[in-house]
Amino acid sequence: MTGVLASQQIRDMITNGTLHATTAIDDAQVQPASLDLRLGTVAYRVRASFLAGQSNRVADRLNEFEMHRVDLTQGAVLEKGCVYVVPLMEHLALPYDVHAIANAKSSTGRLDLLTRTITDGGVEFDRIPAGYTGPLYAEICPRSFSVLVRPGMRLNQIRFRQGRSVLSDAELEVLHVSDTLVTGGPPVISDGLGFSVDLRPANDRLVGYRAKPHTGVIDLDLIGHYPPDAFWEQVHSSDGRIILDPGAFYILVSREAVHIPPQYAAEMAPYLAMVGEFRVHYAGFFDPGFGHSGAGGTGSRGVLEVRCHEAPFVLEHGQIVGRLVYERMAAVPDQLYGAGIASNYQGQGLKLSKHFRGPEL
Repeated sequence: MTGVLASQQIRDMITNGTLHATTAIDDAQVQPASLDLRLGTVAYRVRASFLAGQSNRVADRLNEFEMHRVDLTQGAVLEKGCVYVVPLMEHLALPYDVHAIANAKSSTGRLDLLTRTITDGGVEFDRIPAGYTGPLYAEICPRSFSVLVRPGMRLNQIRFRQGRSVLSDAELEVLHVSDTLVTGGPPVISDGLGFSVDLRPANDRLVGYRAKPHTGVIDLDLIGHYPPDAFWEQVHSSDGRIILDPGAFYILVSREAVHIPPQYAAEMAPYLAMVGEFRVHYAGFFDPGFGHSGAGGTGSRGVLEVRCHEAPFVLEHGQIVGRLVYERMAAVPDQLYGAGIASNYQGQGLKLSKHFRGPEL
């Protein structure tokens, strides 16, 4: 068996103890191709981001870098610009042939809430080697907004793989012919499927949002609660281009509508560092069924989380800013994205996180 493990296989891992937790894992955490991870009861405010490093435990490194502890039991604010490490409820005991990769959930990324997974002995963020046994930790750094969090909140997710499952460019070409992976333009296939930015919307000049620098706290439990204009400035364009300000955070949208067939999953990756002085940070995974007609979608556009660095940069309509890497599933999930599992972003266009009021924008 080779590929990304599906929801029913993740449930088997829970049953056999490969996945276990201090509080029983809820079935709602199981997604089509991933498992949502939950915050524990304490956050450690640390001086700087860190990796444990080979043969080191995260707990020991916390003794070096901890400034103070924050009890999350009754809810607590993680402040903008600070770095925190939170032990997660879930623990792993991976088989020798299963490795894992973690990423922020979509809503987490859209709040510019940098969330990465670290492990004992880890030398990379979000990468867990085959056979790893031990605890998981979330490193959290709110970049644009301070946030109110509580134990059990799910900010990141983990995906499990057996073997090498990434499709080659030649295989992507064949899959696009049979399943139409993108609409809205011809596919650009080079180390994945290219994503470009839409700066010429059909109805008006609204092309995105820019985070305001001084705002209130966002309670992550409140859905559809906050007025967008209290936290975001609208970004308009009359000529298909915008100038990105250094340090500012933007929500934009891809020109292409994406389709993930049920037997595949995908992950967004940066395109090329040489294309400009900015980074497009993609929140997470694209599950099987995203944008799929059989799961209530007709193609869904990708939301782009963009931060400019060092110098102002002109971003133009149709510029390629990211790539979508497709992978085979080890099995077709027993439930697809959007098909009765309260998926928030099926059929999306330009859309803020689920915490903000208003219809799809």
